[in-house]
Amino acid sequence: MLGVPESTRALLFDMDGVLTKTAVVHAKAWQQAFDEFLASRGDPYEPFDPVVDYDEYVDGKPRADGVRSFLAARGIEYDEDLVRRIGDHKNDLVQELIHKDGVEAYQGTVRYLDAAIAAGIPRAVVSSSANTSEVLAASGLDGYFQAQVDGIVAAVRRLKGKPAPDTFLAAAKELGVEPSQAVVFEDALAGVEAGRAGNFGFVVGVDRVGQADALREHGADIVVKDLADLL
Repeated sequence: MLGVPESTRALLFDMDGVLTKTAVVHAKAWQQAFDEFLASRGDPYEPFDPVVDYDEYVDGKPRADGVRSFLAARGIEYDEDLVRRIGDHKNDLVQELIHKDGVEAYQGTVRYLDAAIAAGIPRAVVSSSANTSEVLAASGLDGYFQAQVDGIVAAVRRLKGKPAPDTFLAAAKELGVEPSQAVVFEDALAGVEAGRAGNFGFVVGVDRVGQADALREHGADIVVKDLADLL
């Protein structure tokens, strides 16, 4: 009924791009933060690409890791103070956009969550975002999950971010299931890698931006454009 193995005992969902239409908000904030930084250096520069650079360097990763990854790709030397300043500015921009424009949940995802509730399968949200609670509340999804492992939890517990599987493993543990009994839902390449690295029972790649082949290459068992396609 849910398009996952019969042995499934828990569903673990990434947030941005899977549950809510906030991936575009993050991409816009990253673009502004990085372009402002690159411009401040005074040299000609290639602007941050909100599709290619976002998918390759920052999507699904903890904020600081995303900053490091992009700067390293551009051959820019950095210290942790710079990483923090760019990351904090990006987070401020995200919060401004959320408050200004609101957050919308994917309707296909809402249908899928309702079906999961009807089937009695426990659910967790797993996100690198420190704004997870705010986004879930704004989108009306805050009552759908029994567990939440987000950027704040990861920092407190010192869990490695995606593509390491630590946050997904922590969510499975909170729901009382083995990784082999859980399904991971991810739109980010790093997140799909995390699902595969954690030896989860099934990894669903959610293709919102036309990267189905890349999602499969990184470990997705199946790729869908919308979670409702699994019903």
